[in-house]
Amino acid sequence: MKTNITSNRHYLTGGFTLIEIMLVLAIIALLAGTAIYKLGGVMKTGEKARVKSDLGTIQTALLNYKISAGSYPTTEQGLSALITKPADVRAWEGPYFKGGGINDPWNQEYGYRFPGQNQGTSSEPDIFSKGPDGQENTEDDIGNWEAQ
Repeated sequence: MKTNITSNRHYLTGGFTLIEIMLVLAIIALLAGTAIYKLGGVMKTGEKARVKSDLGTIQTALLNYKISAGSYPTTEQGLSALITKPADVRAWEGPYFKGGGINDPWNQEYGYRFPGQNQGTSSEPDIFSKGPDGQENTEDDIGNWEAQ
């Protein structure tokens, strides 16, 4: 039996070429870009949901304020009356709202008006976010007068 000690077989070493690596990176970048584009709408929906949740929390805090002080804060006192005691209020048992400022997802203070103008009755306050543009009375405003 003959054995051939010297063989002409060449073994390929494992690995990827530069072109293969670049192609994979391009595909990953394309997928990541598409995912980020699609998630943009989800973020807007999440911000609006947070505002609606915040409005409910603020309404509850305002109701607690009304129960102890006898009335809602005036427009001039604003939502800060939930955190610090106004000078002309005797029966204040707050703070009624925990945390620092009362800001929306766009880092703007929530708007407040009492007596309200949008509730259908002036006995309820208006609480609202000015939306991403930060301007009151524009199309992107979100208020407690909207259907939940």
